[in-house]
Amino acid sequence: MKILNSVSLIALTLLSIPSYAADYVIDKKGMHASIQFKVSHLGYSWLWGRFNDFDGHFSYDANKPEASSIQVKINTASVDSNHAERDKHIRNDDFLDVKKFPEATFVSTAYQPETKDSGILKGDFTLRGITRPIEIAVTFTGAGEDPWGGYRAGFEGQTVIRMEDYKIKKNLGPKSQDVHLYFVIEGIRQ
Repeated sequence: MKILNSVSLIALTLLSIPSYAADYVIDKKGMHASIQFKVSHLGYSWLWGRFNDFDGHFSYDANKPEASSIQVKINTASVDSNHAERDKHIRNDDFLDVKKFPEATFVSTAYQPETKDSGILKGDFTLRGITRPIEIAVTFTGAGEDPWGGYRAGFEGQTVIRMEDYKIKKNLGPKSQDVHLYFVIEGIRQ
């Protein structure tokens, strides 16, 4: 009876310990993360690209996902559409205007779980000095120990923004106004 009471007391103590969100740094060093985009080219095909330089951090607790948060900073000059001349054009003031606006940022404001492994991440996205609220559909892809003694968690997400919302004036036609953004984020627990 004494052993049973001790086990019950230990179990109650463990259950009463609050769980805390773990902090993660996005794995930039190993580039186990990516930020990609696609834009319709005149309605005939898709132009794909990515940003090669970005970093950030997030907080995540599987037992309380609604308390999750993330901040990401993107070096806009690192845009890469696999075509050097086009990249120069994307960097100029027709599009990203990287000399005037060298960074784009995302700062989350809320997370609404929809299922055990997915939800809507809300936050403020700043591009070309303009901040607007956006929503990102997020899916948890997994978490666990890595071969180097660390612990990782990964997510993917996607959203669509409109060029005109960020005063991108270059008109490539009505089918080219939407920019589809894709995020693959793997973080290392700190």
